[in-house]
Amino acid sequence: MQLTRAGFLVLLWLFVLAALRVVRSDLYAASGLRVSAPGFRKAARKGSRGKAPRQLVVTHGALAGTRIALDGRPILIGRADDSTLVLDDDFASTRHARLSLRGTDWYVEDLGSTNGSYLDRAKVTAPLRVPLGVPIRIGKTVIELRS
Repeated sequence: MQLTRAGFLVLLWLFVLAALRVVRSDLYAASGLRVSAPGFRKAARKGSRGKAPRQLVVTHGALAGTRIALDGRPILIGRADDSTLVLDDDFASTRHARLSLRGTDWYVEDLGSTNGSYLDRAKVTAPLRVPLGVPIRIGKTVIELRS
């Protein structure tokens, strides 16, 4: 009986620690602290040379290799037929995300999707500036802005 109680107590603590780990990772993603990952800084430096993005490129997923010219108009991404980039992905929402030009910078905004949008490894909870070469993940699809 004592061994059963000890085992149950160990399992309970493992569950509590796992729950805290999930909460911690969600807090870091929401605060944007993960944006400072090494890959993000490298890509941000590439974009800081004054090159303006000219195209959106799908780098991973069913539409890999697809290129969309950036002409200043917002790009709607999702499963809806009227989206600029139509995704056939069970993890994408009908109206999942939008890329829009503000001044000279492009911003990604999640449109209340079920599974979220990610800039590098940070969950998009507010409009975020997208540097050149930094991956945006929507479901199983990964896209980048390129010059």
